[in-house]
Amino acid sequence: MIRTFGLLTFLSIVFLAGCAENPVTGESQFSLISPAQEVEIGKKNYGPYQQQQGGRYIVDPDLTLYVNQIGQKLAKVSDRPNLPYEFVVLNNDVPNAWALPGGKIAVNRGLLWMLEDEAQLAAVLSHEIVHAAAKHGATQMTQATLLGIGVSAAGMASQNSEYGQLISMGAGLGAGLYQARYGRQQELDSDFYGINYMVKAGYDPQAAVELQEKFVELSKGQQSNWMSDLFASHPPSQERVDKNRQKAQSLGKGVRNKELYQAAIKQIRKDRAAYDLNQKARKALADNNINSALALTHQAIKMQGNEALFHITRGQVYMAQKQFDNSAKNFSKAVALNPEYFLGYLGLGLSQLEQKSSTNAKSNLEKSTQLLPTPIAAFHLGELELAAGNRDKAIGYFQFAAQDQGQIGQAAKQQLAQLQPATTAQ
Repeated sequence: MIRTFGLLTFLSIVFLAGCAENPVTGESQFSLISPAQEVEIGKKNYGPYQQQQGGRYIVDPDLTLYVNQIGQKLAKVSDRPNLPYEFVVLNNDVPNAWALPGGKIAVNRGLLWMLEDEAQLAAVLSHEIVHAAAKHGATQMTQATLLGIGVSAAGMASQNSEYGQLISMGAGLGAGLYQARYGRQQELDSDFYGINYMVKAGYDPQAAVELQEKFVELSKGQQSNWMSDLFASHPPSQERVDKNRQKAQSLGKGVRNKELYQAAIKQIRKDRAAYDLNQKARKALADNNINSALALTHQAIKMQGNEALFHITRGQVYMAQKQFDNSAKNFSKAVALNPEYFLGYLGLGLSQLEQKSSTNAKSNLEKSTQLLPTPIAAFHLGELELAAGNRDKAIGYFQFAAQDQGQIGQAAKQQLAQLQPATTAQ
């Protein structure tokens, strides 16, 4: 009884200490995460989270500059204008956008070519700005902490890591820091206050209605896993459409900037057929239709040779064929085109291992790990360190790799059992 009273007293103190007014809604909100911690969480995980989802889109860097310009314009009229907002375009086909705590926001290439004008882009970005400004991510993390749910670091979330499965790695390796599962009220709040931000910045609020109509229509035909994940994080509904329409009707008209937006996305619209071919190549590879996959990658690269993802896919196809000289050439090309994306280095390092080029393999596996730690890179780095007589370094790598749920994890545990049998037995 005394213990129960003590626990309740402790929880009451924690609750009172963690209560604060939500800066967007004005409602009382419980959070164990301070504003400074929000910023640090976003800063720490922004890079790895991007890496897991295709990396930054760099074929046309002006597109990210444009999106960031619109985002900063909206952020200035938000309820937390002093957050260190950043806006990037990710090289990912899924029509999605997300926000980390502290104002770190991303929008996928696959969503941009679905939009019609700048006002619809503003609707997307305003919605995500509210998620950050209203501390929705921080609230989720607080709930996870209270429930005893572990929050994994973004770099440790890759489960698709068995050696043979490198050929299936692509843009979308995991959820990262946490997979946002916004509730009904959080989504409605982000819609409502996001429209306010749009109007303050001069945009037509009707665009927010159109955006939700697009997502409701898209949800009707969902068939793939990534679409399920998309709608789990941002569940569309007719209710959201209706509420947006009701609010928009009470507000004035604003700018649409259709021509400006279409000019900004000109390159990705031009290259969309090539990205579609790359998706077909990846599906053919997953279905073990190797020759078809290779032909499709050839076509995609012919249409847009500056896209690193296409060379990565072709490198994966050559790995499936055990043509490691060719896979190394393609991964090397991908690294040259996009030196800030981990998967090119990872594929190159693994190809070089097969070519018995241990020194080069180690260098590239380390570079991939600096961008995004993965169990497969850690395991092979552990092997290389062990061969070099660096037992402690090897153990560190194997301990990381052992967190994997597949073959890599099992192999790492076997190595640890040999290197530290007493610890493993415990």
